Amino acid sequence: MHSFQVCLFVVLTGRFSVLAHSFVSNININGLSYDGFRPTEPDTHTFSIGWSTTAFDQGYVNQTGYQTEEIICHRGAKNAKGHAPVSAGGIVHIQWNGWPQSHKGPVLDYLASCGKSCETVDKDALRFFKINQVGLVDGSEAPGLWGSDQLIANNNSWMVEIPQRIQPGYYVLRTEIISLHNASREIGAQNYPQCINLQITGDGAEAPLGTLGKELYDPDDPSMHLDIYDGVSTYNIPGPTLISGVETVTLSHPLPTGSGTPLTEFVISVAPSPTAI
Repeated sequence: MHSFQVCLFVVLTGRFSVLAHSFVSNININGLSYDGFRPTEPDTHTFSIGWSTTAFDQGYVNQTGYQTEEIICHRGAKNAKGHAPVSAGGIVHIQWNGWPQSHKGPVLDYLASCGKSCETVDKDALRFFKINQVGLVDGSEAPGLWGSDQLIANNNSWMVEIPQRIQPGYYVLRTEIISLHNASREIGAQNYPQCINLQITGDGAEAPLGTLGKELYDPDDPSMHLDIYDGVSTYNIPGPTLISGVETVTLSHPLPTGSGTPLTEFVISVAPSPTAI
């Protein structure tokens, strides 16, 4: 059976049996809620800030897809048709459609500059730099307390701060949970990447180079192949290192006060009518 089509994971040791999978349903910025792409309603959210995917099983990408475009913004990902504005130093609140308690692992966030347009950028050309990550929080008792546990405790949501000194422009925010519950088995770690279009404003000047999506992860990285049920005292979070000077946001659960309207990069300006002298 193809791993991407598995909707019920049965761990042979008898530790647990669980239905998996999730997606980013909403993105809240400055009190406004924007739609993410919802694979459960693929025909009703054509104008969202979340990239669409063909992961209708709400599934994952594992090591077989690390060097393919699947790992960039998930399977069959296509550009979102709009974007949301956020100021450098601002907070993006990412609402997941639930997350299984058993699917423990790190939560990571990246940015990639789109140049003139995230709506038309070639995803293979995006270069991601890491701005946030939470891995193993407490390994004193197996299978440990992880970033994913913090996400669940925060109403299945996550918060990430846009670095203050980032150059203004159009960016893809790539947020991801990596589940390690089957990492000791052939199936390996399970990656759940989601991409969101943003327009960052501000007066920053930093433009980190970043890493191509297909080069973010090594399929043989030991951090993707381990048994968290044997106990893990330390954990090296996969992917590139964080850019300097970033901080992890203290989690909270802000409620949006309204609905945001996605913007597009191409606005037609109308010349004013001539004024009679």
